[in-house]
Amino acid sequence: MDKLVFIVDDEPAISKLLSYWVKEKWKYTVGVFSTAEDMLLRLNERPDLILLDIMLPGIDGIEALKKIKHHDENIPVIMLSAQGSIEVAVESLKFGAFDYFPKPIDIQRLEPAIKNAIKGYDLTRELEYLREDIQKEYNFDNMVSADNKMQDVFKLVNKILNNDITVLIYGESGTGKELIARAVHYNGQRKNKPFIVVNCASIPRELLESELFGHEKGSFTGAHQRKLGKFELASSGTLFLDEVGELEMMLQAKLLRVIQEKEFERVGGTELIKSDVRIISATNRDLKAAVETKEFREDLYYRLNSFPIFIPPLRHRRGDILVLAQHFLDTFNKKLDKKIKGFSKRALKLIYEYSWPGNIREMENTIERCLIISESDIIDVVDLPHHLKTAEDMGGEIIGGLFSDDNIVPIEKLKAEAIRHALKVTKGNIVEVARKLQLGRATVYRLIERYQIETPITGKNDGK
Repeated sequence: MDKLVFIVDDEPAISKLLSYWVKEKWKYTVGVFSTAEDMLLRLNERPDLILLDIMLPGIDGIEALKKIKHHDENIPVIMLSAQGSIEVAVESLKFGAFDYFPKPIDIQRLEPAIKNAIKGYDLTRELEYLREDIQKEYNFDNMVSADNKMQDVFKLVNKILNNDITVLIYGESGTGKELIARAVHYNGQRKNKPFIVVNCASIPRELLESELFGHEKGSFTGAHQRKLGKFELASSGTLFLDEVGELEMMLQAKLLRVIQEKEFERVGGTELIKSDVRIISATNRDLKAAVETKEFREDLYYRLNSFPIFIPPLRHRRGDILVLAQHFLDTFNKKLDKKIKGFSKRALKLIYEYSWPGNIREMENTIERCLIISESDIIDVVDLPHHLKTAEDMGGEIIGGLFSDDNIVPIEKLKAEAIRHALKVTKGNIVEVARKLQLGRATVYRLIERYQIETPITGKNDGK
């Protein structure tokens, strides 16, 4: 695509010389003006660069520069002047000029300056387009939901967009907690600043402090250079702490101090670094219960929980199940270049009645799998994963076995059955069991020990 360069100079000889080099030699499209007024009327043509003389009749170059920057602060402007003084150059740069050239103009130096300015402007515009796309993606109008419970969530989120209150998002794994956090950020007053994610459960504990706060060179073995932490990278933006309930006590204390004092130190450092970050946290654990069992600091809990938002699981908002299924069908039709028209009635019934323990993430993965393996233009029962087809029967066996003949089932038996079933579904993954049941891992191990439960992986009692 041709790049458009405006040349603004009231000396015909200078304009002709610049036009020759810029248009004939360097192959840019050129617009030539003798006054700033004429050039300003044509700014809607979106020039990629402006070569602007300072000494002009009517509006001078400095005033024209201010007006250009008011129209689009990113348009690169190279100032030209016969005065050649340092004061003029400094004043030009102060008001946003990309560069300054005294007359007579050094043509050999001007060409790379123009190239660099246009390249930088292209990158800036590309970033703006990407930012606009991201903001559109996380606009509430684009969030798929037909359920009143989620509409209530959206109403809550709208109330906190333009302030910095600390938000804690509750919900099971896969319910879309990060999606809501991104919606808060990209629709709020910090939308043009960074959104940084830290998964507190996936980073080894010995590395998490450095990940959050950074470290100085030589602060520990392997620290070969200074590293900026997520708090610094998120400066003026939002830090999203996913699975915040997995933070160990020492880091909980440091996080509390950052929230309270708005400052921190890098690992191995002494310099106090100011923190201007909005904190949004998420958890699938019951943090109030974790406070009672001394697994989570009470003071930090109240700091993080200033504005709680609960995302209901998909099984509690069944109005969304069929809507989301169609949404993912449309999405993966485009992504996989498929032309699946829809679902059979039998498949749709199973999709609707399934409990979706993995919530929206599980549904997304399931629908993508169905489109990949389907050999028809309709997704049928044969395309659904085995566990989804048999889930109804399995659920009936469990419920029927526990509540047959109008018997009253002891709570302890329900707990034991819940642990056994969770271990079976997760194939013995204790971390996943804890997340699904919203318990601490230590609690899961204690219950396994109490009820003498055998795990699917080892075939032995893991509590022993």
